Amino acid sequence: QVQLVESGGGLVQPGGSLTLACVASGFAFSSSGMSWYRQAPGKERELVAVINTFGHSTYYADSVKGRFTISRDNAKNTMYLQMNSLKSEDTAVYYCSGGNGWGQGTQVTVSS
Repeated sequence: QVQLVESGGGLVQPGGSLTLACVASGFAFSSSGMSWYRQAPGKERELVAVINTFGHSTYYADSVKGRFTISRDNAKNTMYLQMNSLKSEDTAVYYCSGGNGWGQGTQVTVSS
């Protein structure tokens, strides 16, 4: 069965950085496009970034463009989200998605 496990969330000050990881199993990771989503309290889940199978093509929401970088390591069945210049509005639960499945989410809190 599809399993996606996120890690790397935490509390960080505005302007700081975090790197999230998503380890996948149960499906053909290297043949699957992968995505990061986030959901802030009281808001709908929103798409943050997408990466194609070999990492040659990416998409970013306007709100994170230039600050976040999505990447993947197909040898490790792992996707990453490097988040720089974090803002308070980036506070949310971050989810990875792929293989028709979802991870359990990891909390990112940006606060001084």
